Amino acid sequence: MLFGQKIKNLFFIAVLIAFASSCKDSPSITYRSIVSPIMGLNVPSGNEIEVKIQFGNDRKVDSVVYLLDTVKIESKTDTSILKLKTAGLKLGNHLITAKVFGEGKSDDLTTNINILPNQAPAQYTYKIIKSLPHDTSSYVEGLEYHDGFFYESAGDYGHSSLRKVEPSTGKIVQKADLDKKYFGEGITVIGNKIIQLTYREKIGFVYDKSTLKKIAEFPYTHGTQEGWGLYFDGDKVLNTDGSGTIFFLDKNTYQPIGSIDVFDNKGAIKDLNELEVIDGKIYANVYTTNDILIINPTTGAVEARIDLSGLLPEGYFKTEEAIGNNVLNGIAYDKATKRLFVAGKKWPHIFEIKIVKK
Repeated sequence: MLFGQKIKNLFFIAVLIAFASSCKDSPSITYRSIVSPIMGLNVPSGNEIEVKIQFGNDRKVDSVVYLLDTVKIESKTDTSILKLKTAGLKLGNHLITAKVFGEGKSDDLTTNINILPNQAPAQYTYKIIKSLPHDTSSYVEGLEYHDGFFYESAGDYGHSSLRKVEPSTGKIVQKADLDKKYFGEGITVIGNKIIQLTYREKIGFVYDKSTLKKIAEFPYTHGTQEGWGLYFDGDKVLNTDGSGTIFFLDKNTYQPIGSIDVFDNKGAIKDLNELEVIDGKIYANVYTTNDILIINPTTGAVEARIDLSGLLPEGYFKTEEAIGNNVLNGIAYDKATKRLFVAGKKWPHIFEIKIVKK
């Protein structure tokens, strides 16, 4: 028994020696990476974040240069944590790069963050002021109010048109039909002209406002190359393509001159559709939902959300296809009287509403 115990002790000592030897001979840590922030981290605008690096111990670090996207933001001669301020950064994705230099070598380490609005959107509902008649054959893609009339773009292949409509009666005063190969989309009035997009045909049309006669065409090839919403704010044309980006177009050439990406405090918005600008804020339908978003035109932050659920009587559309397709779309504003109108695809009414805080 005593002999067996000696054997066990010798075995234990041998294991300790082997372990110590393996630790002594083990290679140093050579990998380097950014361990904070984790890739894709959502950061409320204005918050400060720490950039921490696993440097490894294979070689000395002489300096670290930090870049945000492609712009140098700081250079360090030590391995201390970088504190990154996010106030004033554009909403959306930003790439963080750390260039680590040492012993004649360098490593580029990267991660990315998403800057989001630091407040949740205010929540609104509505009160119906008046219900106006509307042609139920019109698959509404664009709606504006000017000089006492609605100007409306009806979509769908074989049924697309540009219309001038009398609000009180729903009567079509003037109409220009599109060739059946075109799917009419968003419209906006620019002086004595109306411009209209097509859905996937990569072309837009220019009309004389007084006659609705087509006078020109223009190429539409940016974004997803799908035409959705339009609005002229007096300086530039706002345009959506079904994504979460609002493009700014030149008022004469109708080509892109800038853009903003739209975010709320939870992430990126998508499916932005028909547009209006009211008191300096962008109002946008979100396709297939009952929501209109109120968007900051400079930052792209969603400042408020209007829930328009229940405008139509429950069960008005009978089939799943009709319910899914004939959704809320169309915002028009009468600046003179501050009246807000909303519509939907093949809806029987255009509604004048008042926004109410929830």
